[in-house]
Amino acid sequence: MAKQWSAEEILQVARSFQRASVLTAAADLNVFTCLHGWPMTADALAGELCTDLRATTILLDALAALEFLTKQGDDYSVPDGLAELLSEKSAQNVLPMVRHLANCLGRWAQLARITRTGKPAERVAGIRGEAADQAAFIGAMHNFSAPVAAEVVGRLMPLKFSHLLDIGGASGTWTMAFLDAVPEARATLLDLPAVIPMAQQRLSDAALSDKVTLVAGDYYADDLPAGVDLAWLGAICHQNSREQNRALFARIHKALTDDGVVVIRDVVMDPSHTSPEAGALFAVNMLVATEGGSAYTLDEYREDLSEAGFDDVTLVRRDEFMNSLIRARKV
Repeated sequence: MAKQWSAEEILQVARSFQRASVLTAAADLNVFTCLHGWPMTADALAGELCTDLRATTILLDALAALEFLTKQGDDYSVPDGLAELLSEKSAQNVLPMVRHLANCLGRWAQLARITRTGKPAERVAGIRGEAADQAAFIGAMHNFSAPVAAEVVGRLMPLKFSHLLDIGGASGTWTMAFLDAVPEARATLLDLPAVIPMAQQRLSDAALSDKVTLVAGDYYADDLPAGVDLAWLGAICHQNSREQNRALFARIHKALTDDGVVVIRDVVMDPSHTSPEAGALFAVNMLVATEGGSAYTLDEYREDLSEAGFDDVTLVRRDEFMNSLIRARKV
């Protein structure tokens, strides 16, 4: 039965950008870090952030109205529990994800034009610069993956491999989870040159540097490191068109040892492409951000993997968003 919408429900959805815009602007400006530990007036904070006083006051009042800040007299402060999540001073903060979503918000605002042209949004660096945007994206992937990585890898057990290839491995979150599950194994992590130092730092902190080879490269263009028996493709396929995925699967097939296995972690849509809802919305995110990315069905993955030389394509786990798992074996 079709949902019965009220006018107010429709307008509530249309207004939802307002709260997101206030929060993401504050994250980009680093408001929460500046207020972590001591209250400040709007005038003092504007001086600290090099922002306009009127604009800063309006933003702070909106944050207080939304209960992201507290206001006493002219002083604003960030509650302790919230500071742990939104201040750079906290190791548990999710600022990278919020800042990444700020960049997404700018692209989503162009959706009507993008739908007309079929071309993704023009990439415009955020106020913190292009390098900071990339760091936020890598950090966002860690924010999203770290809490679930051990449980997701556990769904693949019993898992036997000697050499993992983590393709587009970002800062090493999934490499660490696999090596925790199979301590006797080793790994190679491949990602772009600018990302490798982030992985190097995180793996060093985890005392895993001696078990992981870091390779700077582009999985779209470069041959993949060979001689691996498990290839991990975590949250990569949605960035690609099906043609790009087929080409990537072929390079993975070449890199794997005989009888090697590839595991894909990604959104898996139902045949109608309308469920899960989070996957349908994520396909929109790929529309505004990439030339050909989308969210794909199991049959589409099976067809593309089979064309690249894989067999025994199995849906190991179905998830409501990004943590579905597909396993296939090289033949």
